[in-house]
Amino acid sequence: MATSKDIRRAFLDYFNHHQHLEVASSSLVPHNDSTLMFTNSGMIQFKSLFTGEETSEYTRVTTSQKCMRAGGKHNDLDNVGYTARHHTFFEMLGNFSFGDYFKAEAIEYAWKMITNELGLSKDKLLATVYAEDDEAAKLWNKITGLPEQKIICIPTSDNFWAMGDTGPCGPCSEIFFDHGPSFSGDLPGRSNGNGDRFIEIWNLVFMQYEQVSQEERVDLPRPSIDTGMGLERITAVLQGKHDNYEIDTMRHIIEASADISGADPDGKFKVSHRIIADHLRASIFLIADGVLPSSEGRGYVLRRIMRRAMRHIHIMGCTDPIMYRLVSTIVKDMGEAFPELVRASALATETIKMEEIKFKETLDRGLSLLSDETNKLGFGQPLSGEFAFKLYDTYGFPLDLTSDILRGQGRSLDQAGFDLAMAGQRAAARKSWFGLVEAAPDLIWSQVRKDVGATKFLGYDKTSINAVICSLIVDNKQVSSIHSGIDVLVVVNQTSFYAESGGQIGDTGIMRTSSGATLTVTDTKKKFGDLFVHVAISNSGIIKIGDSVEMLVDIDRRDRVRANHSATHLLHEALRRRLGCEVAQKGSLVTPDRIRFDFTQPTAITNGDLLWIESEVNRRVFQNSSVITRQMTLESALTEGSTVLFGKKYGEKVRVVSMGGKIESDNRFAWSVECCGGIHVKRTGDIGIVKIISEMAISAGVRRIEAVTAMGALNWINSHEKIITKVAAELKSTPEKLPARTHALIQEVHQLKRDLVKSRKQLAFGGGITKNVCGITFTIRLLDAVPACELKSIADGLKQQIGSGVVAIISNNNGKSSLVVAVTNDLVDRFSAIDLVRAASFAIGGKGGGGRLDMAQAAGGYNIIDSNNKVIAAIEEALASLYPSPIL
Repeated sequence: MATSKDIRRAFLDYFNHHQHLEVASSSLVPHNDSTLMFTNSGMIQFKSLFTGEETSEYTRVTTSQKCMRAGGKHNDLDNVGYTARHHTFFEMLGNFSFGDYFKAEAIEYAWKMITNELGLSKDKLLATVYAEDDEAAKLWNKITGLPEQKIICIPTSDNFWAMGDTGPCGPCSEIFFDHGPSFSGDLPGRSNGNGDRFIEIWNLVFMQYEQVSQEERVDLPRPSIDTGMGLERITAVLQGKHDNYEIDTMRHIIEASADISGADPDGKFKVSHRIIADHLRASIFLIADGVLPSSEGRGYVLRRIMRRAMRHIHIMGCTDPIMYRLVSTIVKDMGEAFPELVRASALATETIKMEEIKFKETLDRGLSLLSDETNKLGFGQPLSGEFAFKLYDTYGFPLDLTSDILRGQGRSLDQAGFDLAMAGQRAAARKSWFGLVEAAPDLIWSQVRKDVGATKFLGYDKTSINAVICSLIVDNKQVSSIHSGIDVLVVVNQTSFYAESGGQIGDTGIMRTSSGATLTVTDTKKKFGDLFVHVAISNSGIIKIGDSVEMLVDIDRRDRVRANHSATHLLHEALRRRLGCEVAQKGSLVTPDRIRFDFTQPTAITNGDLLWIESEVNRRVFQNSSVITRQMTLESALTEGSTVLFGKKYGEKVRVVSMGGKIESDNRFAWSVECCGGIHVKRTGDIGIVKIISEMAISAGVRRIEAVTAMGALNWINSHEKIITKVAAELKSTPEKLPARTHALIQEVHQLKRDLVKSRKQLAFGGGITKNVCGITFTIRLLDAVPACELKSIADGLKQQIGSGVVAIISNNNGKSSLVVAVTNDLVDRFSAIDLVRAASFAIGGKGGGGRLDMAQAAGGYNIIDSNNKVIAAIEEALASLYPSPIL
C-alpha cells in the first residue's frame, strides 16, 4: 500500500520529470496577502506572479503546500472530526504554469498522473467543466477518452475561479472519484451532488481572463495554470478508504492517542481521537511557522484549536497532560518532508504541555465561575449568552462544556446572545490580525513602480554614489519639483541607502544635487521589495525630477547599525547552541544605539546561560574573523547549514552571511551562517564588544534580549560601575565586598523585622478591654501602626490567652484600617466570626468581610479607630441578639 509519503514524493517527482521546479512549501502565515489569516491554498505564495507584480525565471513549478482553514473566511473548524474530509491543516499538491502551458497540457498532466503514475481506474473517474468552456470539454474527451456523460458541464460559480472582485480569473475543471453505489449521493452539479459517492480529488484552474471591473473582463496576455489536489483525499482513495482519518498518517496519531489515553480509537470516543489528531497536527505546524498561543490574531486561533483538542482529552477522562506526548508521532511521519517540524519539535512539545497545564487551571476556574452564576438563576432560567461568551473568551472555557453542564441542570443557553458577542469578537480579532500584516500597496506606489522600475541597491560596498531622481511624492501625489522646507518621498534609479528590512532600520544622510540643492534623508523604506523610498525634507534650492543627485549615507550611524546587526547573528547562533536548535527568531530591531532580539523560548534563561551566551558571542567578536557574504541558491544555503527565518519568503538566490570562525568539529562554513540581506561589518572585531543588558518575557513562549555594542557597551558598563561604586561608598564597603555587605544588611533587616513583630505581639497581649457579654468573654484590642498581615497571628495568641470567648482587634496602619474577629474553637458552633465581622463592618459603612468560622477579617478606607465604639457595640449587639444569656 502506498503511504502518504510515497504519494507526495510520486507527485513531485512526476512534475520534476516534466520540467517543473520543485518549490518548498511557504509558511502558513502568508506574507503577500493581507486579506488572509492563514495560507489556505497552494497558489497563495505565487499570487504576485499571477498578478504580474513579480516575475520569475521559472515558468512551471510544483509544490506540496501546507494549508490551514481555521479562521477568517475559510473556517472548517466546527466540522473537523465529525465529517470524513474536513481538516484544519491539510496538504495541497499542485502544479503551476506562469504563462507557459495551458489547458491541453494541464489536463494531460493530471490525467496521466492519476491513471498512469497513481494507477486509478479510468472507469472510476469523471470530470466537470464550466458550462461555457467548450474548449475544456472537448479536450477532456480528446485527451482522456472520457464519454460525454462523464464530462459534466456546471453553470455555477463552483467551476469559475476568481482571485477577487477584480484580477485574474478563469474557468476550472474538477476531477471526481466514484466510490460506488454503496454510498449515497448524485453526480456533481445535481441537487444531491454533495453526497459521499462522488469525491472531488483535483481542481484545475484555467486562469485566462482579467476581471477589470464588474462589467469588463479581458483576456490575459499570458494564460496560466493553478491546480490543487488534497494529499489526504487522494491518499484515502489510493489506500482504499472513504474517510481521510483512516489514512496512514492520521491513523498513526489516533492510535497513539488511544494508547496514551486508554480509550478505544473506534469506540465511544472516536470523534474525540479524530479531533485530537487533526488539531495537534495543525498546532505543531503553526508553532513551527512561528505562531504561538496568545489572546489575539493567529495566536488566538492556535489557542482555540489546542483547547478544543484538550477539551476532548478531558471528555475521555484524562486528568494529566497527554497531548504533548503525541508530538513525536507527527514529527516522525512528516519531519522528512517538512524539516521545520524537527527543528521546532522541542518548542512544540514544551508549548503544548504548558497550554495543557493552563487549560486544566482554566477548567477548574471556569467550573467555579459557572457554578456561582447558575446559583443566582431561578429554576430552569437560561444562562445569558453574554456570560457564556465571557466564560469562553476571557477564561477559555469551552462552550460545549458549558452547554453540557447546563443540560444536566435542565437549563438552556441564550445562543442568540452568545452569537452576538462572538460576532463582535470576530470583528475585533480580524482587525487585530489584519493590522499585523503588511497592508496592500497604495495605488500611487504601484504606479511609481510601473513607471520607474526597481531601484538598484549599491549600498553593500558604497556609502556615496551618484543617482537620478525619478519620482517626488508630496502628500501622496507625484510632483515634478519642490522648493525648500518640504517633506518629500524621493525615488531614485540607484541608491547607497539601505531600506528598512529584517529588523535593520533604514539609512539616513544627505542628498545633494549638482546645482547645490540639498535634502536631509531621515529614513529609507521599501515598497514591493525593490522600490526604495527615501523619506526626506528639502533644505535649500529647487529640486526636480531628472536632477542628478549625490547620495551620501551617514557613515558613523551606518557603522554603528552594521555592528549591531552582525552582533544579532552571533547572538542568534549562541542562543541556538546553548538552548537548542528549536530557538527561532521572532523579530528584531537593529538601531545605532542597541539590539532588540525576540526569540522562541518557553522558560526564562538562567543567569548561567546568559553569561555563557554573552561570553561565547564576545569570543567570536575577539577572533576578529572575516565576515563573508555569498550569493547562492536557497537549497545550497540550507545544505551548508544556513539558518533561515520561519515564514520569511526567500527568492531563488539568497545572500548568505557567514561569521565567527569555523570550528573543526563543525561541518558548517563558519560558526554563524544565516540568510540575510542586511549590511554587516567586514570583520567581527569591528563589533567591539557585546553586552546583554536585559532578558525578559514579552508574550507566551517568546522572550526578548536587549544588548549594546562597542561604545554603547562601554558607556553602559561605565555608568553601572559608577552606580556600584556609589552604593559601596554609602554602605561603607568596596565593590568587591558589596555582595557580602548587602547580604549581611538584609539578614540584619530581617532580624529587626522579626523582633518588631514579636514586640508588637507582646504589647497587644497586654492591656486592652475585656467584657462579659451574655456570659461570653469579649476582649478588644485597639492597635496602631500594626500591619494587617500580623493581626490574625495576634488574634490566635489572644484566643489562647483567654481560653474561651470572642476576640476583636481594630488596627489603623498608614491610613488603612483593618478589623479581625476571632472565635475560640469551643464556641464556633454558636458564633460565626464571619457574621460578627460583617455586622461590625456594616455598622460603620463598610462592605462586609469574610474568612472562616473561627477567624474573619474586614478592611476599608474608613478609619475604624475613629469609630471603634460603633464597632464594639455592633459586635456586642450581634452576640446578645443571636445568643441571649442562658437562664440560670
